[in-house]
Amino acid sequence: MTKTVWVFPGQGSQAVGMGSDLAETAKEKFAEADEILGWSVLDHCQSDESTLANTQYSQPCLYVVECVLADLLKEKGVQPDMVAGHSLGEYSALYAAGVFDFATGLCLVKRRAELMAQAADGTMAALMGFNRDELDETLIATDGVVLANDNNPGQVVISGTPDAVDAVIASVKVKRAVKLNVGGAFHSPLMAPAANEFDQILASVSFKAATVPVLSNVDPTPSTDADVLKQRLMQQMTGSVRWREISLSLPERNIDTVVEVGPGKVLAGLIKRTCRSLTLKNVSTLEQVESV
Repeated sequence: MTKTVWVFPGQGSQAVGMGSDLAETAKEKFAEADEILGWSVLDHCQSDESTLANTQYSQPCLYVVECVLADLLKEKGVQPDMVAGHSLGEYSALYAAGVFDFATGLCLVKRRAELMAQAADGTMAALMGFNRDELDETLIATDGVVLANDNNPGQVVISGTPDAVDAVIASVKVKRAVKLNVGGAFHSPLMAPAANEFDQILASVSFKAATVPVLSNVDPTPSTDADVLKQRLMQQMTGSVRWREISLSLPERNIDTVVEVGPGKVLAGLIKRTCRSLTLKNVSTLEQVESV
């Protein structure tokens, strides 16, 4: 039997105008979000790119839009067999799997975004076209930098102090290296102070068993256990996003269709380069929801 996985993109996939066509259909959800956040999601989605790219706004906006799309798919009778999310997208995946309700997830995302926006130390860089063994050896030998996002065999993101990130770029032969416009060294030990504060909030939140297996960023082994999923989420802010392993595991779990729920096609592109046999679909608009 063939199966479908829903995947939810993270920060960086936001796009000006996202969610505008969902405003009337999901006006109650947007109103609830605005009350929790204290600002308008749709207004910020219509703002300029630099404003929307601000961590404090991009993460909650993405979560809200992705959750609305997931709800609309379910209303059409469409259900995933498994879910996964990239970084921030893991919160949308957990919501889609029924681990917590919309408001609980948004409150977590709001505080996560605030803490990450305050973490001004460090930087990140995307590397494309490299020898993996050489990169791994260089990362081990260089203090202050780690593999943050293992996206696919030919694309990763490193994270750490500016000097350490520059040292790796200078030491490893890469086809292309791009510094990311982010406020800190996300998914690295430099996020520990923010992660420690956030974990205290997470610990007080009640998680439910997932309705479908979740592939977590820090551990791609499917799980529906509430305690396991919470523990993995606690490790996420400082841990590496193991997206390459998630992608490779999909055919092994009889997944044949991947639906990217959210703006853009970043995850579909990453998965396509890793597992060419999978059918890839994108749902980022009301029209695409209706066509499923």
